[in-house]
Amino acid sequence: MAELKLSESRDLTRIERIGAHSHIRGLGLDFSLEARDVSEGMVGQTQARKAAGVILQMIKDGKIAGRAILLAGQPGTGKTAIAMGMAKSLGLETPFAMLSGSELFSLEMSKTEALMQAFRKSIGVRIKEEAEVIEGEVVEIQIDRPAVSGAASKTGKLTLKTTDMETVYDLGAKMIEALGKEKAQSGDVIAIDKASGKITKLGRSFSRSRDYDAMGPQTKFVQCPDGELQKRKEVVHCVTLHEIDVINSRTQGFLALFTGDTGEIRAEVREQIDTKVAEWREEGKAEIVPGVLFIDEVHMLDIECFSFLNRALENEMAPILVVATNRGITTIRGTNYKSPHGIPIDLLDRLLIITTQPYSADEIRKILDIRCQEEDVEMSEDAKQLLTKIGHETSLRYAIHLITASALNCQKRKGKVVEVQDITRVYSLFLDVRRSTQYLMEYQKEYMFNEAAMVDGGEDDTDAMHD
Repeated sequence: MAELKLSESRDLTRIERIGAHSHIRGLGLDFSLEARDVSEGMVGQTQARKAAGVILQMIKDGKIAGRAILLAGQPGTGKTAIAMGMAKSLGLETPFAMLSGSELFSLEMSKTEALMQAFRKSIGVRIKEEAEVIEGEVVEIQIDRPAVSGAASKTGKLTLKTTDMETVYDLGAKMIEALGKEKAQSGDVIAIDKASGKITKLGRSFSRSRDYDAMGPQTKFVQCPDGELQKRKEVVHCVTLHEIDVINSRTQGFLALFTGDTGEIRAEVREQIDTKVAEWREEGKAEIVPGVLFIDEVHMLDIECFSFLNRALENEMAPILVVATNRGITTIRGTNYKSPHGIPIDLLDRLLIITTQPYSADEIRKILDIRCQEEDVEMSEDAKQLLTKIGHETSLRYAIHLITASALNCQKRKGKVVEVQDITRVYSLFLDVRRSTQYLMEYQKEYMFNEAAMVDGGEDDTDAMHD
């Protein structure tokens, strides 16, 4: 009988992609906003991180809005890493939107509309309202399944208690499904919104803290609620102005958020929303949370976009604008004028400029150690020294790219630790910018449409075409 071989199945929900900045956890600052040498995935750039930490503290204190920060430095000096560190340090409550300057020219909407949407994605509204909720500890969940499948919907009973009372509620199919999604069980403390039927698991009751089979390392313990099961509580919803814009400008309402194609939003809709939000603020029902808008490759914007940014930053509800560039003195796109970083002088005057410096060999080594750990690659000391030398002489990004490639080469030779031979092998396979340029200069006559060959004369090109 032939042996049946089952292919190995992988749980796709547990696969995490390792990105260029997936190791960043924050800015790596202590309580006095001093930069630690190596912390939260950040290495070096102490002055730039300290400056970003000061900006971050002002954002958290609500003392800064409508300001702009420029991260300027050479390629591969950690500008995007600092922006990502700011986003991680702000937490989930503060909106953070990310945009690349080149994206604006490939969208199916005007550049200024795309920028306006990005601005409003970065402005949060914390809306407060009172809602009827049922809050208690789950005593028992009984689900009556029909004897014949499809004969009738499931029904059941839910027993909840507080320190003062206990009540049994009848369950319909939707409530049973909601309880299943939350994986609620006996001993959990839950809250049920009466209006929407939404169930939120608040944690596990302290009275069940000895049930080792029903708890894990992430288990949160809470007190059993007291008083009545049904009570009025203040509920806080955090949304962005852009989400409110989309819901109110589309016929499908809330579902428009999931279609992806939001299109252009009329100015009248935004004016009505701004007026309503202003009313909520006066009544104490809502508060504005200025977030952060990060625009990478800001030199790719043109003069129209820069003019829009100048005007938008004067708005009272403007977010914190963080832009980054690796350009020196270059032409402002859409004009014939040159300016530092390709940004008009009037906008540059509004920016707080943070500069980043090239990494030292020691800092490159520390970053490579972090990346090896992040990518789960075991590398020998000699191989790390060679990779550090390569990174110092070529670029940090090139050295980081070689980590995964050398690990694959190590697997092919049935090794467990990446050695010098693996680094040497992939170094010969993949060229860095300098070696690639040398190769092009050496074989420039063999390439089509080569401008360097035209400097000597057009005869070589003509001969090549006849061949």
